[in-house]
Amino acid sequence: MTNTIDAHVGQRIRFRRKLLQMTQQNLAEGVGIRFQQIQKYETGANRVSASRLFEIAEALDVPVQYFYEGLEGGDTPMPADEAALRSDRHFNIVSKHWPGLTNRTKARVSGLIEDLVLSHQKVGVASDV
Repeated sequence: MTNTIDAHVGQRIRFRRKLLQMTQQNLAEGVGIRFQQIQKYETGANRVSASRLFEIAEALDVPVQYFYEGLEGGDTPMPADEAALRSDRHFNIVSKHWPGLTNRTKARVSGLIEDLVLSHQKVGVASDV
């Protein structure tokens, strides 16, 4: 029987993996397991151990807390509505090309986005960036 927390953690693993355009095979190789095990984690069929979750977090470049964001009763709210992110054309374009960018370019793009958001906030424009 699938536990709701295990299912939530699995969904977060899947979302982040897809966001990075990483296959289950790629993630599995990154943590030294078979892709079938990643499938089981993502569906919540198997519980992820603390040590394995730490390895997965490193492979997906997120803190371990990321996997618990959005749980009801948790301290950390989900940073954004993931359904809205998935359907946002601009977000999908950026996320598609993000892995191929150099670290320098990623830093420049991130800085540009932060500058745009700040400039909109200063002039009282609704954040539509």
